[in-house]
Amino acid sequence: MSWLERLAAIAIKETRQLARDRITVGLIVGIPTIQLLLFGYAINYDVRDVSTVVLDQARTSLSRRLVGDLGATQVLGGIRQAGSEAGLRRAMQRGEANVGIVIPADLERRIAEGRRPALQILVDGSQPALENVAQGLGAMPLLRRAGELPAPKPVEILVAYNPERRTAVQIVPALCGVILTMTMVVFTASAIVRERERGNLELLITTPVTRGQLMAGKLLPYVAIGLIQTTLILLLGWWLFDVPVAGSLVDLYLGALLFIAASLSLGLFISTLAQTQFQAMQMAIVTMLPSILMSGFMFPFEGMPAIAQAIAQVLPLTHFNEIIRGIVLRGARLTDMQPELAKLAVFLVVMLALSVARFRKRLD
Repeated sequence: MSWLERLAAIAIKETRQLARDRITVGLIVGIPTIQLLLFGYAINYDVRDVSTVVLDQARTSLSRRLVGDLGATQVLGGIRQAGSEAGLRRAMQRGEANVGIVIPADLERRIAEGRRPALQILVDGSQPALENVAQGLGAMPLLRRAGELPAPKPVEILVAYNPERRTAVQIVPALCGVILTMTMVVFTASAIVRERERGNLELLITTPVTRGQLMAGKLLPYVAIGLIQTTLILLLGWWLFDVPVAGSLVDLYLGALLFIAASLSLGLFISTLAQTQFQAMQMAIVTMLPSILMSGFMFPFEGMPAIAQAIAQVLPLTHFNEIIRGIVLRGARLTDMQPELAKLAVFLVVMLALSVARFRKRLD
């Protein structure tokens, strides 16, 4: 047999082995399909329906028309009124609104004089791309009424929680969630598979440990690792990039603890699906890609289509980004993040239940 025939025989053998691996065959098609859909469909810089709170101090027909015009742009959505400036800032601190608009009491006078800003737009500097949205609104001729009033002075735009407009302030807190997702899911994705491949599962089968106890015991060591990584990221972010924690460290660690547990439960569920550690790594990578791209880490969440936003709501990183940015940058309390905490808790319970249901204390 020539060297070419031997090479062909090995190639045919490898091809047949890959064809028998259904998960690998699925990923060969699935990975490029997911990437194409994410980058071509889900990721969009054209932001729409940004949650907004308005403080109308003028309460005139012109100010009401102005609020209506702002809503008609479709850039701002879910517009609600604030009773005071403190209420407006509180809504932004809690993450209920990403844009705040203040209409001064002397709106008509400011427009007529043209010396002072007729409108103030306050944007959440912890979120990417929102300042560009505010600048686009400021450039619109919303205050010009067919010559009835002279052109006003440009709209004043203020960036809250990131007045220096530093990218690191937006990226570093959310990067904590990305790093935890990568490490926690990968660590636990091969947990059960590794026991099976090393032969340790035979010993576990003979013990009185229940399925739930085994799953919980698998998670606990990695929870400690996740908290150590969280501390390291926060320290490096403060030391290298000057990103302090505006809120409570206790609240931050409690939120991180829930997110770590949710990420670990996802990895554990993957571990019950995979037959080999290679399959487990493949599946972990596939789950991480949508989490990073659709969670609002780098790309604006409001720019995604409704279907993509619904899918992103299933991802733990989407909710942890809101939690950590709210606590670290806006000084929000953990009680302000109850919807995000509830979604993480539901995800954790569902993943653990599925993992326990799929795992059987037997070698097959």
